[in-house]
Amino acid sequence: MSRGRLLALLALLALAGFITTLDNTVVNVALPTVQRELGLDVADLEWVASSYVLTFGAFLLPGGRLTDLVGRRPVLAGGLFVFVLASAAAALADSGATLIAARAVQGVGAALVIPASLAVVAADLPARRQAMAVGLWTAALAVALALGPVVGGFVTQHWSWNWVFLLNVPFGLLALLFVPAVPGVPGRTRRPPVVLLDVPGILLSALALFLLTYGLVRGGEHGFSAAPVPLCLGLAAAAGVAFLVVETRSRLPLLELRLLRDRSLSGGTVAQVLWGIGVNGVFFFTALYLQRVIGFSPTKAGLAFLPLAGVLLAVTPFAERAGRAVGVHRSIAAGLVLVAGGLLCVSGVGLRAGYWDIQPGLLLIGAGSALTTPLTVRSLAGVPPGRTGMASGLVSAAREVSGVFGVVLVGVVLTRTERAALRDGVVPPRAFLDGYDSGLRLAAACVLAGAVVTWAALRSPGRRRGPGRHRRSADGGRQPRGTAAERIGSVPPRS
Repeated sequence: MSRGRLLALLALLALAGFITTLDNTVVNVALPTVQRELGLDVADLEWVASSYVLTFGAFLLPGGRLTDLVGRRPVLAGGLFVFVLASAAAALADSGATLIAARAVQGVGAALVIPASLAVVAADLPARRQAMAVGLWTAALAVALALGPVVGGFVTQHWSWNWVFLLNVPFGLLALLFVPAVPGVPGRTRRPPVVLLDVPGILLSALALFLLTYGLVRGGEHGFSAAPVPLCLGLAAAAGVAFLVVETRSRLPLLELRLLRDRSLSGGTVAQVLWGIGVNGVFFFTALYLQRVIGFSPTKAGLAFLPLAGVLLAVTPFAERAGRAVGVHRSIAAGLVLVAGGLLCVSGVGLRAGYWDIQPGLLLIGAGSALTTPLTVRSLAGVPPGRTGMASGLVSAAREVSGVFGVVLVGVVLTRTERAALRDGVVPPRAFLDGYDSGLRLAAACVLAGAVVTWAALRSPGRRRGPGRHRRSADGGRQPRGTAAERIGSVPPRS
């Protein structure tokens, strides 16, 4: 692969991850202004905030399957095009209904972009560059999470809330310019007709993920006994069971369940979920802690996360070397242990902490997360080439739901502990801090469980293939397949 094409693909992956994550965080600060200028009630405002994440989570599996059937380049281009158009429509919205609809369509576009992006990493990049690409993609997500509140507050205060969405347009158009760098699929002259899609599977998976995400978001805000949360969660479980039954009988399934027999894919997905619970909890509630307890401005609270993104970028190039030196399962597990340690450090900084007091814990989280960047590549290493989109959709859907679940889980612990402390006469800042510390300790326990899962599931070096089997490289050359571990750098290649 030429250097120019490699740089174009890396830029495309970074931009795709950045804009789809930024849109999930940047809008929160602008919501009060949106409510005032469009005359929305509280229910409308909740839909503005959650419609994006609902459709994003619901359509990740179909987006992954469509990537396998149609191709990475057209799905990536189509997803970016939909995302850009929907962003422009959201910026021009003059009513709550228009804004909610545009946000929902944005989520559909993002659900096409993310699985196709991960499929590009797994299928189109040389093995030695895959961990670096995932690290860059993860760093782009971290920067977007950190900058979201800062950008949202600045733009809303100095320009208008419309620019929160309009900023996506130039970034999205720039990403579209790099899409031609994605290699086409050799020999694909016909596209499978729409009737070959697993329509029942698409509907059931989208329904299950939509209801689960909505139930978690609604339950975290209003309590899990409040209507219609129990009904949503119950229907989500029923739709999930029906989805599994349908997939076992479908001629062209949305998700081939036999893929889950691959210990690397199933174990890696579980580890991704447990990591996502911890990291999303610390991002969301630490921003509140910095403002409500320490007294940071929204801008300063957002800037507190930039060193985390910086150390993630700095350490990521060493993740692949660490995997080769000690084994990927050990290096990723060590990274998760560092993340858990960082969560515990952040949970103990107290009421009178300053900017620098919180940095050691955040830097540990960044360094540990950098060491976990080969996890995605390792999870997809044993997946057949024609199923990378399907597997990427599964990993992406699991990570998205884990983000929502992490915020809800930590939030439930925080809220209950805070209310109990307030009833005992504890002052509000101390009560919030008690709940915050308890929530992050639970998140740390989840991440430690992810380290155990990683150690157990990823330590297998993979099955050896026959010496005569080869695969096409991204630039068209023939290369030995080798073991899955060799292709991602967890062990040295065989001579």
